[in-house]
Amino acid sequence: MILGAALKMAPFISTEQAVFLAPFVSTFLHDLCSALWAGSYNAVRGDFLNVFRALKTKSGKFVLVAGLIGGPVGMTGYVLAINYMGPSVGAVASAIFPAIGAVLACIFLKEKMQWYRWLLLAATLGGVYGLSYSPEIEITNFGLGLLGVLMCSFGWGIEAVILAKCFKDPAVKNEYALQLRQSTSALVYGAILLPVLKGWGFTVHLFTDGTGWLLPLIALAALCATVSYLCYYKAIAKIGASKAMALDVTYAAWAIFFTVILLRDTSVLTPLTVGCAVVVIVCGVLSAADIKELVKKKER
Repeated sequence: MILGAALKMAPFISTEQAVFLAPFVSTFLHDLCSALWAGSYNAVRGDFLNVFRALKTKSGKFVLVAGLIGGPVGMTGYVLAINYMGPSVGAVASAIFPAIGAVLACIFLKEKMQWYRWLLLAATLGGVYGLSYSPEIEITNFGLGLLGVLMCSFGWGIEAVILAKCFKDPAVKNEYALQLRQSTSALVYGAILLPVLKGWGFTVHLFTDGTGWLLPLIALAALCATVSYLCYYKAIAKIGASKAMALDVTYAAWAIFFTVILLRDTSVLTPLTVGCAVVVIVCGVLSAADIKELVKKKER
């Protein structure tokens, strides 16, 4: 929600080039700030050097691979999906990553996914579609849009599966992995994507032209994302990739809640959005629960 507010500010909507570069530049700045927040968190805890020790391990190097796949590949795919298939189709198409991740987790991590959890996950994704639905669907390039959907959904799904495997190594903690992930993403964006897109000039202007609250807003969004990612990574480590991804996708519904509470915008409270938000949160939580396991614990 905070990053969305930043993207609506003048520097990002001043020209056609700015509108085109905005998602890439904002993501670079967002991940860079997040890497700094994560580094500060590890430094305060006295774990900064442990991040580099983790990097020397085989699992630590795979975290870098996960960061590359989930960051630049996944996020670039998301941007392509939104740009070429429209926000409603692109958003729901990219949100299928929990389903893809669940399949990959079943294959490679041997995580069990009961039939009712598949149904609840499908209901969750249906709710996400309802939240992003718009009758004004404009697909300008189906091929590139589909490529973006595949990049995004497989990128984020593969990232979670790789991380779940890496977290089995005691040397790789979730807070170390987050710093490595965000650093990798920011580095690839800054060293490869922005030069290719000729976006460095625009990025530098954001720091020199006096953009008011823009950069502080991006830094604040990155702080929220850092806290969120720490929790998400911990969930992957504790309950597995498939369950964590099912919970993660409920952010679409929570965004509605925070829009009303923080921005006092009640226009989003339509019967469709309220109903879909309830479906997303309830089904998302239930799809991450193993009912048989809960019953056994209750009996004990």
